[in-house]
Amino acid sequence: MRRRRAPKREIKPDPKYNSPVIGRFVSVIMSDGKKSIAQRIIYDSLNIIEEKLKIDPLKIFFSAVDNARPRLEVKPRRIGGATYQVPIEVVKERGLTIALRWMRDFARKKKGKPMSVKLADEIISAYKNEGAVIKKKEDTHKMAESNKAFAHFKW
Repeated sequence: MRRRRAPKREIKPDPKYNSPVIGRFVSVIMSDGKKSIAQRIIYDSLNIIEEKLKIDPLKIFFSAVDNARPRLEVKPRRIGGATYQVPIEVVKERGLTIALRWMRDFARKKKGKPMSVKLADEIISAYKNEGAVIKKKEDTHKMAESNKAFAHFKW
């Protein structure tokens, strides 16, 4: 028997752009509870994007996140002793969270530059529909596509 569902927490918008998505990204980037450092990293990377592309960095950020957001994913489901990878559609909220997490992870994996520069590069490449985040999304979609035969096991 499962317990009740956890209540959805309200995400506070960030102070500079007043955007709940950037507020959430601050939480994703943050480590050891150091929110001011996470905010500085994000704001610096948005400034770098503005300098490089001479376009509103918020538009670039939001379209990059939308490009990186997976639409399908697979979930393992046990049926009669066998585990099937069942493709399911990703809820918009979860897709956003996954995209932000992927951006953070791939930016952290790069070496030799400050985090704000690495994050800016990752956002710009996602905006241009290229780079590691987009490849990860396409791999996830391919996995869901190849397991389409098990779609009837959805619950």
